[in-house]
Amino acid sequence: LEADLAKAIMSIPATKGFELGSGFAGSRMLGSEHNDLFVPGDHPGFSTQSSGIPVTDSSYDDDADGSKIAQNTAKKKTIRTLTNNSGGIQGGISNGENIVIRAAFKPTSTIRSPQRTVTDRGDPTVLEGKGRHDPCVLPRAVPIVEAMVAIVLADHLIQ
Repeated sequence: LEADLAKAIMSIPATKGFELGSGFAGSRMLGSEHNDLFVPGDHPGFSTQSSGIPVTDSSYDDDADGSKIAQNTAKKKTIRTLTNNSGGIQGGISNGENIVIRAAFKPTSTIRSPQRTVTDRGDPTVLEGKGRHDPCVLPRAVPIVEAMVAIVLADHLIQ
């Protein structure tokens, strides 16, 4: 899942970086700092980026022969991570937490200021951008990134 998300996001024109969870900052952490500790969903220190993993907690009574019998008094609980440093993906699969990614985009190359360059023969020349060009790709990038993530998640769902 992680590799497919990275591939999809990096295939968007102007994308220059991709991070999942703690990203590059995680490379400066110790393993003991970066580990996503799983805790009950009502733990006071759980991450606000956590959605939680639903689990069922059943009560058990002893049967006449000493075996355990599940009662119908099941209650819903969630399991969360304290940090979500993994960005919701561990070992290549979703762990139930929110998937947190970041993408970096380069600025647009075509600008109205004259830029020195060379021709295909290597002769110096000046390039001046003309026409209408977006000053920033960011407003268009957000829905494109959201759509790419949705496509990857849907693809993994049907696999």
